[in-house]
Amino acid sequence: MISQLIEKIQKTKAPICVGLDPMLSYVPEHIVKRAFDAYGETLEGAAEAIWQYNKEIIDNTYDLIPAVKPQIAMYEQFGIEGLMVYKKTVDYCHEKGLVVIGDAKRGDIGSTSAAYATGHLGKVQVGSQTYEPFLGDALTVNGYLGSDGIKPLLATCRDNDKGIFVLVKTSNPSSGELQDKKIDGMTIYETMGHMCEKWGEDLPGVYGYSGVGAVVGATYPEQLRYLRDVLPTTFFLIPGYGAQGAGAKDIAGAFDKNGLGGIVNSSRGIMCAYQKEKCDEHDYAEAARREAIRMRNEIMGIVGKIVINK
Repeated sequence: MISQLIEKIQKTKAPICVGLDPMLSYVPEHIVKRAFDAYGETLEGAAEAIWQYNKEIIDNTYDLIPAVKPQIAMYEQFGIEGLMVYKKTVDYCHEKGLVVIGDAKRGDIGSTSAAYATGHLGKVQVGSQTYEPFLGDALTVNGYLGSDGIKPLLATCRDNDKGIFVLVKTSNPSSGELQDKKIDGMTIYETMGHMCEKWGEDLPGVYGYSGVGAVVGATYPEQLRYLRDVLPTTFFLIPGYGAQGAGAKDIAGAFDKNGLGGIVNSSRGIMCAYQKEKCDEHDYAEAARREAIRMRNEIMGIVGKIVINK
């Protein structure tokens, strides 16, 4: 998976990821009205509005970007109907050739961890048939239960060429309450980062980065730069750009000399670009495209060139 992602980043010259994290309040009124006219003010109607909104954003950005990151909670809030749209969105993104990073932040141990891995990254056996339930390419996970929670995921990733992104230094303001604490002189987030490096030995990639990545927020640029230096084989998923306040200069330290090492996510910044532009709501998908182009150009202005060497 990590090699496929790196190749797509190099091809698009865009180390960026569109976070498909829809709230009903983001969806233009004409889309909501059409969905409610068809299905009523129901969970099915809400899910249909989300699907139509997603589809147009995907259609207007897929040729510019290597990956998307749908946040499953935004779909789960609409129950089974929402989860069906999550699956529909994942499948459609694959049809468009995109890498899909499922943002579910799963974390448990033993058979429960294995079940999460099966559902989001692997295959499930049903009688004589085999199914791939959600068919993600990678999954965000919480590693703070230790290796018991990660090893079942590694096995599924190894068997299916998938990857994980482990929470290391998250972008939220209160992350330091736990992650910045020190044990024997080392912060908890750095300890977790080194665990990612160790876990990654089981999922080596051809371009120097393993299939065990780390979530490291752009809102902490000094920590981001430091972790890049001490975690040479760990690829970063970088939230916090745009709506959370971080800019291109804040992510500069995430990348190596070849312009590799990370992918920067923007969710609201792209999905709600039409609100920021104050343009006609019917132009929302084109506004998303304009913002994706602006973001790509801004970040590439910092990264420079992207070179892959085996």
